[in-house]
Amino acid sequence: MESWSMTGSIFGSCNCDWGCPCNFDVAPSYGHCDGVYVFSVREGRYGEASLAGLQFAWAAHSPGPIHEGELTAVLIIDERATPAQRDALEQLWRSGAAGLPFDIFHSVTSTWLDTIYAPFESKLAGINSGVKIGANGTIYDLEQSRVKNPVTGDEEEIYLDKPTGFTAKRSELGMATRAAFSCDGLSWDTSGKHAEYGDFEYAGGG
Repeated sequence: MESWSMTGSIFGSCNCDWGCPCNFDVAPSYGHCDGVYVFSVREGRYGEASLAGLQFAWAAHSPGPIHEGELTAVLIIDERATPAQRDALEQLWRSGAAGLPFDIFHSVTSTWLDTIYAPFESKLAGINSGVKIGANGTIYDLEQSRVKNPVTGDEEEIYLDKPTGFTAKRSELGMATRAAFSCDGLSWDTSGKHAEYGDFEYAGGG
């Protein structure tokens, strides 16, 4: 495995209630999990290949708690990626030897759908981020916001500090005002449910 590293932002949504019990090693709110993580790379490399400026996403259905495995997942890569960049991301996700967080995602996924190459249109603004993947968001259409107090309607600012977290050490937790995902083999709408945003710093290989 080539040496690699990347820093950037990670955000996404799932079907759990606000806060997502999976963050606390508890079973998902409704017994199963439908979720998407979007990764926006600020700086990164895989061997000699630069990954800076790329975006990619991982979407998966888990029939039970994620740690129990048997996930069906798909990798979606920014269509602007060069052949070398595409190969690098495939190696990170599918080799099982890259390091965190990719090894964990790999270990719980039993079925990989064919990789999708699509345009990404992202707005990075903390918990108010959003993304459209595919033309006009035909694959994934996400808008995030802070949750609102059910009595006053005021926005609630909520953070999760988790030094042992494998995707991010600190995340802002919110809700998805819109979250619709669809590709061959996977489809859901989790609007109104959990969303989160954080920064990441990963490295491995060598």
